[in-house]
Amino acid sequence: MSEELHDVRLRVNAGIQQIRVPARRLLSDALRHDCGLTGTHVGCEHGVCGACTVLVDGVPMRSCLIFAVAAEGAQITTVEGLTEPDDTLSPVQQAFRECHGLQCGFCTPGFLTTIAAGLEENPEPTEEEAREMIAGNLCRCTGYHNIVKSVLRAAEITRERESAAGEEA
Repeated sequence: MSEELHDVRLRVNAGIQQIRVPARRLLSDALRHDCGLTGTHVGCEHGVCGACTVLVDGVPMRSCLIFAVAAEGAQITTVEGLTEPDDTLSPVQQAFRECHGLQCGFCTPGFLTTIAAGLEENPEPTEEEAREMIAGNLCRCTGYHNIVKSVLRAAEITRERESAAGEEA
């Protein structure tokens, strides 16, 4: 007996993904296997590590804890969707590169999406607030020092870009 498939229309990054999935297909698996967006990593599959974090209507969510059918109608942003429309790195991506915020890179997509949302909520975090912002994401390589530096640098880059855009207007 085969499992019933459901047609699901996902709004992912700047596009629409039409997929057919079993009712219990996790959003993380749908993004990776059905949509071909492999930037979302699956680590623990229990919502603990944060590697699978995506933004659902702007809120960081563990995609390994959400069924794809439940995400229909929501705006989903993966790490691939953080890049600017002209392919410029987002402030968080640029800061991670400048500050060496990654090592093996496995946890990085979850950090990037989490930090992007965190900076929307708190655009000028202190070091302590930056640490709190990333507290739900685990990294086994870095010790978090450069990730915290990346959060603070991303806030600076955002302010610099906003200032430059204001001068151009």
